[in-house]
Amino acid sequence: MGLSASSPSVALQADISEQPQAAASQCPMHQKKMEGCPMHMKSAGSLDENQNVSSPVHQERAYEYVECPVKSQMHEKLDPRNMMPPPNQVPSPGQPFPLSTTREESTIPRAFSQQKWVYPSEQMFWNAMLRKGWKWKDDDIKPEDMSNIIKIHNQNNEQAWQEILKWEALHARECPCGPSLVRFGGKAKEYSPRARIRSWMGYELPFDRHDWIIERCGKEVRYVIDYYDGGEVDKNYQFTILDVRPAFDSLTAVWDRMKVAWWRWTS
Repeated sequence: MGLSASSPSVALQADISEQPQAAASQCPMHQKKMEGCPMHMKSAGSLDENQNVSSPVHQERAYEYVECPVKSQMHEKLDPRNMMPPPNQVPSPGQPFPLSTTREESTIPRAFSQQKWVYPSEQMFWNAMLRKGWKWKDDDIKPEDMSNIIKIHNQNNEQAWQEILKWEALHARECPCGPSLVRFGGKAKEYSPRARIRSWMGYELPFDRHDWIIERCGKEVRYVIDYYDGGEVDKNYQFTILDVRPAFDSLTAVWDRMKVAWWRWTS
């Protein structure tokens, strides 16, 4: 499968080189005096209303710390934008060692915001695993293991975003500002048609699947990401082989997939 089953970069090199050199300068995001891309901003009258809708709960105060621990324990509803509960930085009962509450900023832009998505802390990840039924006493886990898990998790997401950017380069002319991430969710048990067909051909099934919804200058586009085991973790905390592609939700996505498939076949 190579390093990534999704990358259309070989075919895109010629296509991108034909685009005007001024494409980057057209985007307000590349102009120092501009605060952001107008394509990603709402009018002043509707900003407050829309920002609450598009910003996941666990991102709202990520740059401050977290919301009040007592308050976060009072409502455990999952946020539909990322299928995560409110942030919980409180150590769990019987936790064998303290965990970091530091959160790392990603390189992934948040839709309708001037900020980027922020990854969960070690403590938040621990609490999330417990909520899903994980029993830490069944594993010989150490503090450094949680640190490595967070690094692998973050690297997987960064790698996925880079693959999405390669596909989005097909639309650099129509959206010079570039895409931003609206919401996402895990669907580990809902195998994609492509993954099932591959399994019928004798290949392994992915160990996880995510659907990411990105915003392309006013248009929402869904990407399907299948995660395959790539063997040992390397020095950059990568071990996952990603299969990233736009979902067959529109004729544009179908055309993109057909073009890239043809470029791969003829390259």
